[in-house]
Amino acid sequence: MTSRILVPFQGEGTGVGPLTWAQHSMWQTMQESGRSMNIGGALPLPPGTPLEAMTRTLQYLVSRHPALRTRLEFGGDGPPRQVVADAGEAVVEVVDVPAAGDAGAAAEELRRRYLDDKFDYAVEWPVRMAVVRCGPELTHVVLVYCHLAVDSFGIDELVRDLAHLDGPASPRDSLTPLAIAAGEQTPGGVRKSRKSLRYWEQQLLSLPAPQPGASGDAREPRFWELTLRSPAIHRALRTVAHRTGFDSTFVALAAYTVARGRLAGGGPVAAQLVVNNRFRPGYADAVGLLVQNGLCVIDAADEPFDELVRRAWNAATNAFAHGYYDPAGLAELLHRLPRDIAYLVNDRRGGTAAGATIPTADEVKAAVALTTSQWTRKIDRLTYTMIVNIDAAADGTDAVDVAVTADTHRIGPAGIEAFGRELEAVLVAAASEGEPNRAQ
Repeated sequence: MTSRILVPFQGEGTGVGPLTWAQHSMWQTMQESGRSMNIGGALPLPPGTPLEAMTRTLQYLVSRHPALRTRLEFGGDGPPRQVVADAGEAVVEVVDVPAAGDAGAAAEELRRRYLDDKFDYAVEWPVRMAVVRCGPELTHVVLVYCHLAVDSFGIDELVRDLAHLDGPASPRDSLTPLAIAAGEQTPGGVRKSRKSLRYWEQQLLSLPAPQPGASGDAREPRFWELTLRSPAIHRALRTVAHRTGFDSTFVALAAYTVARGRLAGGGPVAAQLVVNNRFRPGYADAVGLLVQNGLCVIDAADEPFDELVRRAWNAATNAFAHGYYDPAGLAELLHRLPRDIAYLVNDRRGGTAAGATIPTADEVKAAVALTTSQWTRKIDRLTYTMIVNIDAAADGTDAVDVAVTADTHRIGPAGIEAFGRELEAVLVAAASEGEPNRAQ
């Protein structure tokens, strides 16, 4: 049985304005991919958690943060505009289950539904909350956000803000999406965008014009995802990061460059990276969507792997510095200079764990036998030729999950598998100190 509780909220910072650059970029991705791009999850609750605590949490967050009181206004041929309300009613769904053993499954069903179902952007508030209840006890909470409202870093800021839950829901002294959008329209904002787009243009010019090509093994649904669970990659990333002094994110980027370069027959390799943008002045504690993509181009030919890690760090740093721009300007640039850059590398682990034991090269090699792989998803639409997502293993083991999603019309299933194997092989070899890894 499901019931609904209406939670009134009231806050400041109302108004109407354009989307921020990050919101506009996300809106384009959502329209092109046909996906909801929602973000969030489910968590078990401590025994004895009162329902009032959940409704109070939602009321506090929505009242305090204009991003969670934002809907879209449509009209004309351009992108929608954001509209921030001063008051309204949010909803908490309460799902009752007959037995405690059913609670986890009910929470998972809610999580999947909330993530998969698109928001009604003009009507629905950009946050969905539900609790699972067995008898008098709440067992789980499910909280999912519209990605136009927040990114994962914004969610982290919401969690930190809960430390003030017992205080008044007064506005925070941080930039709101409306204020960020207004700043982007100023002459200073325009200059920042132009500087970033000049960098993008330089990177595009360093790449060859795209060549038509087909995999010879096109499938339907068109995009296939292969997930490798690899203790060997996990160990190798730590080993090489320790040896080089660079974070393992850049070790992974270097390995991607070698693996893709080998399978493509050499030449410079493009990768888009997710840029947080909260390092920019005034953005550190902003609750909203600030991530955009940055572009880096790396040529791995004839470079020892440790040197390639340094180059990957340098390329990524430049991509991060120039990952803030007007997406309309980028669209014009890509129309003028079409290049094969639809490749995204997204390390979502949070970097190298502090104090982690450093495996030896032999320990890295021994872990290869433990690698597993499986096809985990097949979808009809995606905005990239390939996405490489790197996460801590979902089962909590000392491994990483590397999910490679690719366009089978460009890279057939065998090519996707070959890339996954090559990525692991590159890192295992790199774990042997001083061993070079060539792109050809």
